Amino acid sequence: MASITFKSFIGLHQSSMEKHRHHSITTPSECLVPSQLHYRRLTVVAAKSSPTITGRNLRVAVVGGGPAGGAAAETLAKGGIETFLIERKLDNAKPCGGSIPLCMVEEFDLPMDIIDRRVTNLKIISPSNVAVTIGKTLKPHEYIGMVRRELLDAYLRDRAEASGATIINGLFVKMDKPQEKNAPYILHYNTYNGKTAGERTSIEVDAVIGADGANSRVAKSIDAGDYEYLIAIQERIKIPDKKMKYYENLAEMYVGSDISPDFYGWVYPKSDHVDVGTGTLRHKPDIEKLQLATRLRVGEKIQGGKIIWVEAHPMPQHPRPRRVVERVALVGDAAGYVMKGSGEGIYFAAKSGRMCAEAIVEGSENGRKMVDEGDLRSYLEKWDTIFGPTFKKMDMVDKVFYRSNMGKEAVVELFRHEYAQKMILESYLYKTVATVNPLERLKLAVSSIGSLVRANA
Repeated sequence: MASITFKSFIGLHQSSMEKHRHHSITTPSECLVPSQLHYRRLTVVAAKSSPTITGRNLRVAVVGGGPAGGAAAETLAKGGIETFLIERKLDNAKPCGGSIPLCMVEEFDLPMDIIDRRVTNLKIISPSNVAVTIGKTLKPHEYIGMVRRELLDAYLRDRAEASGATIINGLFVKMDKPQEKNAPYILHYNTYNGKTAGERTSIEVDAVIGADGANSRVAKSIDAGDYEYLIAIQERIKIPDKKMKYYENLAEMYVGSDISPDFYGWVYPKSDHVDVGTGTLRHKPDIEKLQLATRLRVGEKIQGGKIIWVEAHPMPQHPRPRRVVERVALVGDAAGYVMKGSGEGIYFAAKSGRMCAEAIVEGSENGRKMVDEGDLRSYLEKWDTIFGPTFKKMDMVDKVFYRSNMGKEAVVELFRHEYAQKMILESYLYKTVATVNPLERLKLAVSSIGSLVRANA
């Protein structure tokens, strides 16, 4: 079997018990309507001191061609910005469970042919194999979308290119920062033909959006600071058609210390296979054993299947200390926008890319003026106001329920309550705070305490 080796990731911070180890794995918001938002409205305009650009439009480079980069490049190009998107592997299939909320389909106008499955039932299995199925509160048109990243990413990049962005197939190497105010950034990259790196090339731009993932070289270039990361591993498994029928509109999540001491395992259905994976923050050297345990827990439902692809990737656990420095901004995984506990990141990547690009378009008056750090920071202020509270709440949920088998048993028990299901699904599908019924909320709070007490008894 092949061997995947994880060396020290650029800009990522290992948890204290993982420091100095070398890990080896052997492979076996349009959906947020104004009435729902509670943040101070921002009017972003170019600073009075920002000079008008003559003879050309503002030039911006987007490094990274995933959902964050694709959404940013499209928005920039449509807004009159001369846009360059640099991506090394245009056929890349990033390791990713691939679940997206319904509001992303609508907000980003995604075609149905890139959505492999519409999941209407989510089964959560506890450490003691107690199973609860979530989904009975869904309306007829509601579902959780399942996508393959190679299809989604390519679609968003193609749309950016159709809007006027220049797609560069290249490996970003380094960035020279300007020595004078309003001087250009110089980005160096190696051209790439899909197999080998070509000659070193450079490009001059006025601003940079780092959308180059958890192991971001743009983040390193601006000394953005590090963060703790989780390692996720996933196997694409081709199973017999009869067994695939079971997963037609069903996804599964497994919790327990055998699967992961601090995350969960999953089975997500795609067009002709299932993705089976797990992740861990504190026990990275054991990731191969945890993946084997995940397959064993899933059991006969994937028996007879063939592993057709193995993939692994770091997953940030909180935003970086610095996400905007001068005229450089980070978005998506590069900024640390992955929801703790759930691992959700696709929507937040695309949303942050679009929001950052919108701030640049508005601040530059559609590419006619130079932007500065204040223009880019307006994106951060808006982002933190809208999504910051949700990230903090999920961090608390992770600490209460995910750190022990007893807590995991308790959270599965909570999902027996229809009100709890309704709240979590509404929040996930629409990225809004679900409508709260005070009496039901009180009942749920009492039930939560009871579940934790019983789990710890």
